[in-house]
Amino acid sequence: MYGELSELTLRQKLGQIFMFGFDGHHVPPHVQDLLRDYRLGNIIYFRRNVSHSEQIIALSQELQQQSARWNSIPLSIAIDQEGGMVARIDRDVTVMPGQMTLGAAGSAKYTYDAGKISGMELAQLGITINFAPVLDVNNNPLNPVIGIRSFGEQPEQVAELGVSMIDGYQEMGVAACAKHFPGHGDTTADSHEELPAVMHSLDRLHRIELVPFKAAVAAGVELIMTAHVQFPALEPGGKPATLSHRVLTELLREELGFEGVIVTDCLEMKAISEGVGVGEGAVEAFKAGADLILVSHRLDRQLEAYAALEQAVLAGEISEERLNESVKRMLSMKQRQQHKLQQAKASSDFLPIGAAESIERCQRMMEQAVTLVQDQAEYLPLDRTEQTLVLWPEVRESTQVDEVIEQELTLGKQLNQLGLSTVELVIGTEPTQEELEQVEHMLKQERFGQIVMGMYNASSSSGQVHIVQLLSKLSEQQKAKVIFISLRNPYDRSLLSSSDTYICAYENRPQMLQALSLALVGSIPFQGKLPVQL
Repeated sequence: MYGELSELTLRQKLGQIFMFGFDGHHVPPHVQDLLRDYRLGNIIYFRRNVSHSEQIIALSQELQQQSARWNSIPLSIAIDQEGGMVARIDRDVTVMPGQMTLGAAGSAKYTYDAGKISGMELAQLGITINFAPVLDVNNNPLNPVIGIRSFGEQPEQVAELGVSMIDGYQEMGVAACAKHFPGHGDTTADSHEELPAVMHSLDRLHRIELVPFKAAVAAGVELIMTAHVQFPALEPGGKPATLSHRVLTELLREELGFEGVIVTDCLEMKAISEGVGVGEGAVEAFKAGADLILVSHRLDRQLEAYAALEQAVLAGEISEERLNESVKRMLSMKQRQQHKLQQAKASSDFLPIGAAESIERCQRMMEQAVTLVQDQAEYLPLDRTEQTLVLWPEVRESTQVDEVIEQELTLGKQLNQLGLSTVELVIGTEPTQEELEQVEHMLKQERFGQIVMGMYNASSSSGQVHIVQLLSKLSEQQKAKVIFISLRNPYDRSLLSSSDTYICAYENRPQMLQALSLALVGSIPFQGKLPVQL
């Protein structure tokens, strides 16, 4: 243990139960103040904090050095490096497949390897917690925030693959975090924007939503993140799970026997910040049973949360004994991590960041996952002698679960490298009127024997829906062979007929495009199996 609890001041204790974020690639003055004056014990990185591996290592070292001036307890540094389309770091590292990609590959060994490789690289970057895996069972096609971040819709598969990933991370000294308890998979609202509700019975929750979390507890996961979601069967009062003593203490802590760290999802999400507010939310979450309070962005809200909790302790609303329980859990976790990291670094399996062996392993996972859903017309493999039009959807606007990334490789370029004669038209995921007119002009030329359309959340894009309708008509009239490919949401199949050729790739990362292209030209078989029903 890092010293005795009796030797810690109130601010040192409070510092251990808050995790804050900031802007920039260096430690700004206000964060130095937080480390000095508030003894802040935990930091979260976002894409705004990272560029290349050397910069991340330097930032982590700078943070730890600044903290060590005032605190003998090392910082925890966390990130959301789920893999696939949710990866804050995508340069110089091995970006592992996303969770639905791994669900389609269907191998617990691959999922363990994904956690292990990502864990060993994060550890070398100075990152000690990964807010992954997502253990939500995605059984709602309309879910706007989970989707391909889930392993799939079968609770047993989500549990098996989730535990494998947890083992991989934690063997490398990086604490894993199962999220979002007790389950965000069957929602139609995004808790970043509003407060969703899951209306199922207690029996149903135990049969579906809670299955992966029970497995994670049994496997010794270090952290579990709360969901800003209402569960009337668990909390009739209407409180979101994050603020519910019945959910966090009575269910997770007492009934399921979880002894690790309960961390809130960010309190700045509108489900909390526009409900009870960040300050009261911090107090209510802690009273409900949370150990670690996450406030990711604004300094004013971070200080509001800290001050509210400090006042609650000083006023006796929260006992120091209760505070000590959470501090003990945080310190125990940090000590276990440090021990495991030392063991991992001494192992011959501990590979450097971006090792060729890691990249090759990732490529095999991608190849195992590419899924042929239907090809009744037998348009595959692509004909190398035909002129091919590729429509490539480009992500241009960031959302809470989609980030604009620098990515030069497209499907058309990859197919060109494999010897196909392709013309590629890049459009936005929400195409402009000019882009729609370009597509229509290209289709009228009737010089393309094959057309490949990449679909990216097409069901929620009126422009993509319009293009799908044009292409489906061309295919019906046998004017061209049309192949539709989901580059994110597999539920886009709802836009197609049973005769349309459809492939699921689950993500648009470069290594997936390599695997997808090889399958399209027949160099490798389609091996993936749908982890959700379409």
